[in-house]
Amino acid sequence: MNVKIIKPDTTLYEGNATLVQLPGTGGIFEILENHAPIISSLGEGTVRLLVDGTEEKTFPIKAGVVKGQQNDILILVQ
Repeated sequence: MNVKIIKPDTTLYEGNATLVQLPGTGGIFEILENHAPIISSLGEGTVRLLVDGTEEKTFPIKAGVVKGQQNDILILVQ
Protein backbone atom coordinates (compact mmCIF):
# COMPACT_ATOMS: atom_id res chain seq x y z
CA MET A 1 0.00 0.00 0.00
CA ASN A 2 1.12 3.56 -0.59
CA VAL A 3 1.13 5.40 2.72
CA LYS A 4 1.60 9.10 3.35
CA ILE A 5 1.68 10.60 6.87
CA ILE A 6 1.52 14.38 6.93
CA LYS A 7 1.75 16.95 9.75
CA PRO A 8 0.83 20.60 9.05
CA ASP A 9 4.50 21.53 8.66
CA THR A 10 6.16 18.36 7.31
CA THR A 11 5.76 14.93 5.77
CA LEU A 12 6.60 12.25 8.35
CA TYR A 13 6.51 9.27 5.98
CA GLU A 14 5.89 8.55 2.33
CA GLY A 15 6.35 5.03 1.03
CA ASN A 16 5.02 1.49 1.09
CA ALA A 17 3.69 -0.53 4.01
CA THR A 18 2.10 -3.96 4.33
CA LEU A 19 0.15 -3.05 7.49
CA VAL A 20 -1.02 0.22 9.04
CA GLN A 21 -2.15 0.23 12.69
CA LEU A 22 -3.96 3.36 13.85
CA PRO A 23 -5.28 4.76 17.16
CA GLY A 24 -8.91 5.39 16.27
CA THR A 25 -11.13 7.40 18.60
CA GLY A 26 -13.03 4.16 19.31
CA GLY A 27 -9.93 1.98 19.65
CA ILE A 28 -6.96 0.68 17.70
CA PHE A 29 -7.62 -0.68 14.20
CA GLU A 30 -5.56 -1.94 11.26
CA ILE A 31 -5.61 -1.47 7.51
CA LEU A 32 -4.27 -4.21 5.24
CA GLU A 33 -3.97 -4.41 1.46
CA ASN A 34 -7.26 -4.18 -0.46
CA HIS A 35 -9.13 -2.80 2.57
CA ALA A 36 -12.57 -1.36 1.90
CA PRO A 37 -12.61 2.44 1.51
CA ILE A 38 -12.36 4.14 4.90
CA ILE A 39 -12.41 7.57 6.50
CA SER A 40 -11.90 7.73 10.26
CA SER A 41 -10.90 10.12 13.01
CA LEU A 42 -7.80 9.33 15.05
CA GLY A 43 -7.09 9.90 18.71
CA GLU A 44 -3.88 10.21 20.68
CA GLY A 45 -1.57 7.24 20.31
CA THR A 46 0.89 5.70 17.89
CA VAL A 47 0.65 5.07 14.16
CA ARG A 48 2.50 1.82 13.46
CA LEU A 49 3.63 0.74 10.01
CA LEU A 50 4.97 -2.63 8.98
CA VAL A 51 7.30 -2.11 6.02
CA ASP A 52 8.41 -5.06 3.84
CA GLY A 53 6.78 -7.44 6.32
CA THR A 54 9.60 -7.07 8.88
CA GLU A 55 10.61 -3.45 9.55
CA GLU A 56 8.41 -1.51 11.97
CA LYS A 57 8.09 2.29 11.98
CA THR A 58 6.16 4.19 14.66
CA PHE A 59 4.90 7.77 14.82
CA PRO A 60 3.33 9.23 17.99
CA ILE A 61 0.33 11.48 17.26
CA LYS A 62 -2.07 13.67 19.24
CA ALA A 63 -5.01 13.43 16.80
CA GLY A 64 -5.80 13.18 13.11
CA VAL A 65 -7.81 11.62 10.31
CA VAL A 66 -7.17 8.80 7.87
CA LYS A 67 -8.53 8.25 4.37
CA GLY A 68 -7.93 4.97 2.59
CA GLN A 69 -9.01 3.93 -0.88
CA GLN A 70 -7.58 1.52 -3.48
CA ASN A 71 -4.40 0.85 -1.42
CA ASP A 72 -3.64 4.59 -1.04
CA ILE A 73 -3.62 5.61 2.61
CA LEU A 74 -3.44 9.30 3.56
CA ILE A 75 -2.99 10.10 7.26
CA LEU A 76 -3.19 13.72 8.43
CA VAL A 77 -1.94 14.16 12.00
CA GLN A 78 -1.10 16.66 14.71
